Formats: sequence, structure tokens, C-alpha cells
Amino acid sequence: MNLKELFDLSGKTAIVTGGSVGLGNQMCHALAEAGANVVVAARKVERCEALANELVKYGIKALPARCDVSKGEEIENLVDLTLKEFGKVDILVNNAGVTWGADSMNFPMDRFRWVFEVNVIGLFHLSMLCARSMKEIGYGKIVNIASIAGLGGTFPEEQDTVAYNASKAAVINLTKDLAVKWGRYNIYVNAILPGPFPTHMTERHWQNLGGEQIFYDKTPLRKVGGPDDMKGAVVFLCSKASDHITGHSIPIDGGMHAHIG
Repeated sequence: MNLKELFDLSGKTAIVTGGSVGLGNQMCHALAEAGANVVVAARKVERCEALANELVKYGIKALPARCDVSKGEEIENLVDLTLKEFGKVDILVNNAGVTWGADSMNFPMDRFRWVFEVNVIGLFHLSMLCARSMKEIGYGKIVNIASIAGLGGTFPEEQDTVAYNASKAAVINLTKDLAVKWGRYNIYVNAILPGPFPTHMTERHWQNLGGEQIFYDKTPLRKVGGPDDMKGAVVFLCSKASDHITGHSIPIDGGMHAHIG
């Protein structure tokens, strides 16, 4: 198999949650450009429809779908819709996620549960349903979008998001556990750990901190993530090019995770 064939996703069907904006949008474009049919799933279906209309320029089929991953019924409907339209699920990118900022000694417990409901429980529920389809076809790729915030603690002045940090740590270990449990079915489970990227989720928080420049001194590459920086990794982990890699977490953070100061 030559290099182009290893990275070719032609004929594959991918579900991307949180796919309509931000990093999800970037990854949907990457998978479609590599040849995969893409189901764009998010809470705001209008955004999914707009992106699906863009993706067809790559010569693939794109399907918009509403899905709030904190709701089990909507997760089940998403999988049913995908199977009805394409007959299989080859790729799942668990990108949907939420955060909440509050003092860790006075954190609202309903918000803590909500963050875990979306970032961990919903992620697992959807992974489990998609894995059943992958088991039937004997092959599948699952990519969980965690965060470098799941690797350790953050000072409250910079990121007072205890539920988010804990949930992403859970995703990192869940990735390993599912890789071990599902490897026998040729289901690969890996994670991407983004560092600072400008998105709709980070925009207001960064403004409060003084802008993206605050990350430059903490990042060896002296920059934040750009509009193409997630593309290569997600295509790699969803393609045959990564067929001897599972249970792994790849930071995409300009080297921030390697800096101990």
C-alpha cells in the first residue's frame, strides 16, 4: 500500500460531534478532503447544515444531524440516522465538549455533573453504540478530543475549570481502557489533546486574560493553534496509516505539555 492509499478515507463514513464550528469544523473539512463521507453533528442543526453544504465540494456525501450528547435519545438517533443513510460507521470523532468556570471551593454541582455528562458519559455512550457497528464490519477508528488540561492542574487565575480538567483526564484514561477492550475487534481508540486554539469556546476567556499573547511564553513554538493544525493528526488517526497505534494520546499544543516551568 503506497502512502496516498494509507491516508485515503474514500468510502468511509465518519461521525464528528461538535462538528459545526471550531476544531470540529476543521476536522470535518480534513476528513471530507481525505475522501470520507461526514455526518456533522451538533446541538445547532442550522450550523451543521451550513457546513454540510460546504463539504460536498470535496465530492463526498455530508449529512447534518442535531445531537446534544448529554441526551441519550439524541445519541441513539444520531447512530440510527447514520446507519440508515450509510449502512455503517467507520470513524467516530468525539469532539463535542463543554466547560464551566467557577471557584473550585464553591463550584455548582449541577454544572460539574453537566460537564461530565457531555464530556465523558455522552462520549462513552456514543462510542459504545458506534463500536457495535465497527465490530460487525471488523474495523473502526475512534478519536476522542481531550485536552492538555487533562494532564494536570491549572492555576485558577488562568483556567478555573476544575470539572473540565477532571473530565478530560477521564477521557484520556477511557481512551486507553477502550483501546485495550476493543483492540481484539480491530477497533482503534486514540485521543488528541489540543492546547490553546482560538475557538468560540475560548474567545471570551482569552479576552479576559489579555488575548492569545499570554500563551506565547508558555509555548515552545511561540504560537497558538491555527486553522490547519488539527487536520493532519485527525486524518492520520482515522486512516490505515495509524493501524499499529491504539490507546495513544497526541498533544497538539505547540509543545506546551513539554514545558515544566
